[in-house]
Amino acid sequence: MTLPRTQEATILALGIALGLALLGWLLGGSLIRFKEFERTVTVKGLAEREVPADTALWPITFTGADNDLDIMYAALAKDSQQVAKFLADHGFTDQEVTVAPPSVNDKLAQRWSGNADGGLRYTATQTVTVYTPRVDAVRAALNDLADLGRKGVVISGEDYDSRTRFVFTGLNELKPAMVEEATRNARDVALKFAADSQSRLGKIKRAQQGIFSISDRDAHTPHIKKVRVVATVEYYLAD
Repeated sequence: MTLPRTQEATILALGIALGLALLGWLLGGSLIRFKEFERTVTVKGLAEREVPADTALWPITFTGADNDLDIMYAALAKDSQQVAKFLADHGFTDQEVTVAPPSVNDKLAQRWSGNADGGLRYTATQTVTVYTPRVDAVRAALNDLADLGRKGVVISGEDYDSRTRFVFTGLNELKPAMVEEATRNARDVALKFAADSQSRLGKIKRAQQGIFSISDRDAHTPHIKKVRVVATVEYYLAD
């Protein structure tokens, strides 16, 4: 028996509608499951250490001035000997000390300066640099630097280029333990978040180690360094 065309059309429409509904249900369930699988939380974990500096770079800059170039050079040579003796008396070796040649300025050689103010024509600076792992010895000698002044050596004030630097060079030894600590701290934060949101913490989706930074603990203790790293970790969440 042949069905009327209207019935055929109705059955076909119902079949298409049922198929679309079934397809939508399947796709909807897959989408919900996919979104549930993609629920994540991103957290940061911090690790810090305070460590003593293991290297000191100490430039001692002194100055001289005179109208006679030979006299000025002789005075600088005498001052350089005084600085060398001062350092030797504090236990520094020749291998730890570098003497730079003097830098001389002639006022008359400057186009717009001249010497109309009657000041000394020649001025010069010279730097003796101590590079040593004996940080405590440098700190002790710094306290006695005024002894050079009392002997007539004119010590320049510390600017950015001539300031004493304390450096920490053992970062590679700290890296593994600090990365582990930062990652562990990040996981603790993620576990707390998962518990608060009534979820379970899943596997790591991605992780990023931050850049290690080394800075002075504070302005008054540059020989103590603060080492810091932040790890960023993204975890999956599940109900």
